[in-house]
Amino acid sequence: MRFVRLASTLLFFACATAAPTPRAEARPPARALSLGDLSGQLEGLAARVGPAVVEIHAAGYAPSESPSRVAVLTTRQALGSGVILSSDGYIVTNHHVIRSASRLEVQLPPTNRPGAHHSVLRGTGPVLPARLVGADPETDLAVLKVERTGLPTVTLADSDALRSGQIVLAFGSPLGLEGSVTMGIVSMVARQLEAESPVVYVQTDAPINPGNSGGALCDVEGRLVGINTLIATKSGGSEGLGFAVPSNIVRAVTDQLRAGGRVRRGILGLLAQTVTPELARGLKLPRTDGVLVGDVYPGGPAAGAGVRSGDLVLALDGKPMENARQLDVNVYRKKPGEKVKLQVLRQGRELELEVAVIERQDDPLRFGPMVDPAKNLLPRLGVLGLDMRPEIVAMFRFLRSAKGVVVAAAAREIGRGLQPGDVIHAADGIEIENLADLRGLLSKQPRGATLGLHVERNGRLFFTAVELGD
Repeated sequence: MRFVRLASTLLFFACATAAPTPRAEARPPARALSLGDLSGQLEGLAARVGPAVVEIHAAGYAPSESPSRVAVLTTRQALGSGVILSSDGYIVTNHHVIRSASRLEVQLPPTNRPGAHHSVLRGTGPVLPARLVGADPETDLAVLKVERTGLPTVTLADSDALRSGQIVLAFGSPLGLEGSVTMGIVSMVARQLEAESPVVYVQTDAPINPGNSGGALCDVEGRLVGINTLIATKSGGSEGLGFAVPSNIVRAVTDQLRAGGRVRRGILGLLAQTVTPELARGLKLPRTDGVLVGDVYPGGPAAGAGVRSGDLVLALDGKPMENARQLDVNVYRKKPGEKVKLQVLRQGRELELEVAVIERQDDPLRFGPMVDPAKNLLPRLGVLGLDMRPEIVAMFRFLRSAKGVVVAAAAREIGRGLQPGDVIHAADGIEIENLADLRGLLSKQPRGATLGLHVERNGRLFFTAVELGD
């Protein structure tokens, strides 16, 4: 019924604009859009986009999420979708689809020869081994690579041009039903699900279910406007609340993953606060909305450019800034080394300041994509650890010692006292140089022992005691 109402509405507007204007009397009147026309256009759209959407099979081992205090490895299998970004085999999907996978396979859609007779049932496409190029847990995106050329692709759209009410189609393999297509509209162009999250989503009512993760959300031109990522549901199925990572974020993240295997995030070295009516009254600000600079970090690029605490940010690169999260998100998309222009209001005067973007160094999730659970799990501590290789040492802004084990991830309800990004420098009073040292020391501890650790976090050293699992 929704499809019929939508088609009837389009037919109404097409008919309403069909009458020729006085200047166009010599031209034939525009033909009204029929249901058949609409159906044909959607069919053509599905035929263009469908071949570039793949099914992804991931298998591997992951730390158990049991509430017990014993960390063990459990098998994990996941099925999701992906979108081919380049004809030489680069594919984008969700990080949660391939998380902890030791084996990745991509099933391509079946290819039909032109002019050949086809069964109404689709055939089975080729299955190719895939390798992980890089992953970004913060945006829940990952890039895979298959060794195949001449693959069909999807063009990325400008998600900033999206508007609520636009028709979109979702492609993927919901519940393993590969090649599925659903239709809906853009419910909201920018939905923030968590107050402190720098990621915003495109919200859609196009039916999305488990297995659609990593699939394409496309506009009526067949361009990718988002990667389907999650749903809000009470039943476990689609309730018309689907969320996709916008294509502009997809572009920024996948470009960096393909170039270097990880994402380098930009900051300006300032604390942005949203101006509220209460804050405006209390500080006697000239406006009741916008972005207030609460702090400027000493030695940072904002300080060097002349930004001051108390400045009101009016625009970034000519784009009006309405709240602190908008400013953070726009900087978040910039690459370290780029420069942005801030238009600020200071004591009634408008200034334009050019500020360099630097890399954020405190991302605790930046080590996650580097681990292999089968090699890096420390079950008695309940964490995944990495040796302090030179490339990992280079990812720290402050580091007391280049020796030790960095905590890449901690199992839920285990790893108490340890967080991703921590560096274990000593255990039981003994200096730790690498994973082998730490494993050897843990193997000598009795059951139920409590181990004292000397840990570095954000440049500060502290002691913590951890009760070991079996």
